[in-house]
Amino acid sequence: MKTLRRVLVPLAILPLKNITYAQKKDSIPLKVRAFFADKIPQARNFNVEYTFVTPSSFSSQLQGQDLPDNKVKSLQQMKADANIYFIKNRSWLLSTTLNYRYTSIRNENPVIPGIGSEENFHYHSEAINLSYFSRLFKKTAIYSASISADGSDQHFERIRGLVTASLILKVTPKTKMTLGLAGIIDPSTQIPVLPIFTYENKFNNGWVLDVLLPKKVLIRKDISSDGRISLGTEMDNTSFYTYRNNNTYEFRQAVLNSGAIYEHNLGGNFIGTFKTGLRTNINSRAFNKQDSFNDYIWKGNYKPSFYFNVGISYNPFERKRTK
Repeated sequence: MKTLRRVLVPLAILPLKNITYAQKKDSIPLKVRAFFADKIPQARNFNVEYTFVTPSSFSSQLQGQDLPDNKVKSLQQMKADANIYFIKNRSWLLSTTLNYRYTSIRNENPVIPGIGSEENFHYHSEAINLSYFSRLFKKTAIYSASISADGSDQHFERIRGLVTASLILKVTPKTKMTLGLAGIIDPSTQIPVLPIFTYENKFNNGWVLDVLLPKKVLIRKDISSDGRISLGTEMDNTSFYTYRNNNTYEFRQAVLNSGAIYEHNLGGNFIGTFKTGLRTNINSRAFNKQDSFNDYIWKGNYKPSFYFNVGISYNPFERKRTK
């Protein structure tokens, strides 16, 4: 049962980040246990990372009016995350997720006249997550609910909710597949309901296909006893609040990071990560906090650029495991 909980916990706490599970709580074959054992777990208890993005040009509009073409001369981000469990038992999981992101942007010209071309932003969010493990159609089902608050270094700004329901369709020593739905309780959200589909398949040549829609599509392979490489695409986002003329605005940007990821077990439950590749903008908008994402006052279209990311995580709640 302890092995099953270690497999289910990452799904419950991070429903849109990673999924690994077992199908039946009291009949897990030894081969399945060995398959789930991972010296580089995808869920991290504590994580710190730094991202540098190369310069890129962009065009933008302010209240429907075209602005002169501009250029991001420097974009740097520092991110810290913590995932902490309070209660873990056969049926329930209670946890908290804490996030902080510092973003520094230096543009060639001010985006808004009268405002400086270099700005620094602080963003944080805190969430309480509750998950319930049950059976549905003779398969394992996981239901979760989260309530979160976010803000800047000046104010708390929003309270959001998230509910998910996932059903484990298949789990074998080679293949895992799940299907679910996520509902976002937030008037400003662009898409209130999202399907969740995960598929993981281990090929005979050592490569593993890891699909988590809409988050990522990766193929990965262990290249040493402590290191692995991944190739593919991950979705990332940047959010922060800015204040102009007694109004509060929210900036949201969604990007696709396509390239390579190298992870290495450093020992002592520490994992180092290096990522690099092409960063492609999906959308970038700023809108009044009282409005929705679709009622934006500013939008930008950025040309692709390269990114470099280095991070280190610490997993004190993970037992040392060997494959």
